[in-house]
Amino acid sequence: MTKLLLILLIGLVFEAAGVVLLKKGITQAGGIQANGVSEVLRVVKIGASSPSVLLGILFEALFFGCLLFLHSKSDISFLWPLTALSFVMTTFAALVFLGEQVSAIRWAGVVFIVIGAAFISYSEHSKPRPTPAPPVAGPVPGR
Repeated sequence: MTKLLLILLIGLVFEAAGVVLLKKGITQAGGIQANGVSEVLRVVKIGASSPSVLLGILFEALFFGCLLFLHSKSDISFLWPLTALSFVMTTFAALVFLGEQVSAIRWAGVVFIVIGAAFISYSEHSKPRPTPAPPVAGPVPGR
């Protein structure tokens, strides 16, 4: 369980780094000015050549890899709500690395996310564990 939470934490750091880098890259490129195919193509071209965007995509891919591993090892009803902690990490990353101002109401939302994640984590700890099946008596080797 601790190993899974550590992998989740690492994945969430990748997620926050990816989101911040994507935001930084697209902002440096001038953002999106209009709706339309030509604007989408312009942004894709810029994104394909922007180190920040490409690094952001790499970090998002690393997060996705962690998520795939975690999906194979734990209940989705436990894991998926805990991924909401990425909102917490991304809010802190935006504050620190992008200099964004975070209002009190947003911090209240972050607190509620943390409380929800704590309830989910507690529910996993309090879940009854299945008892192992008794060993089946089979033929005795050598007879």
